[in-house]
Amino acid sequence: MIWYQWLAIGSLAVCLISCLVHFTKLVKLGKPKDYSQPKGDLGSSVRYSLTGAMSPTKKESAYLHLPTYTAGLLYHLGTFLSLFLFILFLAGFYPEGLIQYILAGILVVTGLSGAGILIKRISKQQLRSLSNPDDYLSNLLVTLIQLLTAWAIINAQVLPLYFISISALLLYLPLGKLKHTIYFFAARYHLGFFYGWRGVWPPNKD
Repeated sequence: MIWYQWLAIGSLAVCLISCLVHFTKLVKLGKPKDYSQPKGDLGSSVRYSLTGAMSPTKKESAYLHLPTYTAGLLYHLGTFLSLFLFILFLAGFYPEGLIQYILAGILVVTGLSGAGILIKRISKQQLRSLSNPDDYLSNLLVTLIQLLTAWAIINAQVLPLYFISISALLLYLPLGKLKHTIYFFAARYHLGFFYGWRGVWPPNKD
């Protein structure tokens, strides 16, 4: 292996250990404490929180902004694909033939989706007022990685820059908002717990 690959492996190890620390803290906190009498089915409510409640038809911030919602879905899919390809690259597997161009094309689309979200955050005053430097940096790093992954798939000369950049992303992930990869599930669980305890979720189908 070359030095920049070892840098990426070391960064991945630091990232995973840091994420494990965050996860351990979450587990130690245990379930939310609510001293009122439960009125609903917590299991059904938590499942709904992770499924139906995330539908764009149930979220005002989604159904009023469907293009942005769609771009966000593509952006997250591109992130998962980029991380999967990163593992393949570390193992020495690189797509070849038609598949490499298909994957590169997909990542260009998802990366541009992320860039569009960033431009919207910068250009709209209401979004700027809710944003902080972490919002911009997190988006910029993830968008850069998706586009660099697309480039690295079809041009091996980009690999040094690619591995250095993804190392920076991995080291930053446990520090900024990107650590919602861990806290997302805890947040949805707590949301389901809160509304399930009160008998609000899942909604009555009658």
